[in-house]
Amino acid sequence: MLIRIVRMTFRPEAVPAFLENFEANKHSIRNFPGCQHLELWQDHNSENIFLTHSHWESEEALNQYRDSELFKSVWSFTKALFSEKPQAFSSKKLQEVGK
Repeated sequence: MLIRIVRMTFRPEAVPAFLENFEANKHSIRNFPGCQHLELWQDHNSENIFLTHSHWESEEALNQYRDSELFKSVWSFTKALFSEKPQAFSSKKLQEVGK
C-alpha cells in the first residue's frame, strides 16, 4: 500500500472554490480503481492550507489515477488556486502503535 499526502496552500479567497470542487469530485476520486482511502485535512492554524491523505493499492494505481482525465480535470482547476507550490509525499506505514 502507498500512502499519499499532498499539502496545498491556497489564496484565501480561493478556498471556497477549492472546497466546492473537492466536494463535487471526492466520490469519483475515492471510487477510482486502486484508491482505498481518502481524507481532506485543514491546517489547525492556517485556514488556507489543506492536505489530502489517500491510500492506494500501489504506486501503479496512483499513477493510473494521475494519468486519468479525472485527475487532469481536478488538478488543472485546483492548481490555479494555489498561492504556493504544493508538496506531495509518498510513504508506507512501518508501524501503528496502539494503547
